[in-house]
Amino acid sequence: MSTHSNIVDEGDFVDSDDEFEVEEVSQNPQRYLEGLYYPICIGETLANQYRIEHKLGHGGFSAVWMAYDMLAKKDVALKIMTPEESNEHEYKMQTEIARRIQDKSHLILYENTFLLRGSHGDHRVLVLPLQGPNLRGHLRQKPVAVRMSAAKQLLQAILHLHDCGIVLRDLSSANVMWSLRPMNNSSVAAKYREIGRPKKVRLDPYLWKAGQLVMTMRAQQSLIGDDVSLGDFGLAIKADTPVSQKLQSPAIYCAPERVHDQDPTFATDMWSYMCILAELYMGYALFYGSGNSSIVSCIVHALGPLPATWKGTYKAGGVANDWWYDQDYELDPTASLEAKVARLRPEVDGAERALVISVLRKGLSYLPHDRLTAKELLEDASFQSLMEIYGV
Repeated sequence: MSTHSNIVDEGDFVDSDDEFEVEEVSQNPQRYLEGLYYPICIGETLANQYRIEHKLGHGGFSAVWMAYDMLAKKDVALKIMTPEESNEHEYKMQTEIARRIQDKSHLILYENTFLLRGSHGDHRVLVLPLQGPNLRGHLRQKPVAVRMSAAKQLLQAILHLHDCGIVLRDLSSANVMWSLRPMNNSSVAAKYREIGRPKKVRLDPYLWKAGQLVMTMRAQQSLIGDDVSLGDFGLAIKADTPVSQKLQSPAIYCAPERVHDQDPTFATDMWSYMCILAELYMGYALFYGSGNSSIVSCIVHALGPLPATWKGTYKAGGVANDWWYDQDYELDPTASLEAKVARLRPEVDGAERALVISVLRKGLSYLPHDRLTAKELLEDASFQSLMEIYGV
């Protein structure tokens, strides 16, 4: 159930010249016509409790809105899922995680849930604690010490999930969120001064209910905190669960065994974590490319040839190159892991650089059973020494 509230400020409808800017970064309007997204208006109240104040983001299976909980008197995030039955997986997985994990301090789990009746079925709504932008969105604005603290917080969150048998499967900088300083006692107008006024465009007037395309909020840097939390468990699985989709997106975080037709495991999560750790330390993604094939080439240039036994098992689009598996292939030294660290962090001394390389190599081993677990990495002397350099 939803109603419209007569709040003082509901943002601004843009003129025709600026409509394209809003539409370019918003959900595909066709998905509203297909009944996949639930139409929302700024100022609307859902479930007689949650007043919509801004948009936080969207993905293929949900849209996330900033709302004010008028009963609890605090800001929250509402994740409104598309009505496919498969989207109940995240709700069930979050319920399982909440039941099995005691320390939830760095996990984004729902505080309440309800259903909204849409044109093509029910939309599950997860009421989540309000968070800031994702890790990558405000990476280089943070000092390295803050980023290293974030790395340790994330590793502790992964450890708790692994300890209760949960494999994340799609860990990336996109589902790790910075904290947001509270705005609970602020007026709507005061909040908009901190996060920007909503810019919006009306959806098709023939939709079954009124709705708006809204540009995502952009919080001022002073509002973004230094802690991080891990969220989005829509693809998480219990350990040893076989899956038909072996790959991970974005591909720059995908462990190389997954593009060779192997299932996600705790070890593939640790590969993804190491990619994030490197990104936090250096300020840039460790690997890059336009698709899985080019990213594997980048990995091999940085770390050396893949196991020869993997040859012939590549299944990730594009063409596998024979030199990936050639143990005698002469690699470009300027593309090595060591060269990347030296180029992107030229100010650090040799001792610190050696620590970083030691840590990364232990988590970027090609063979999954050779990678450190989350527990082993937290206890690793090189990792601890690296954290101590930055006061973590």
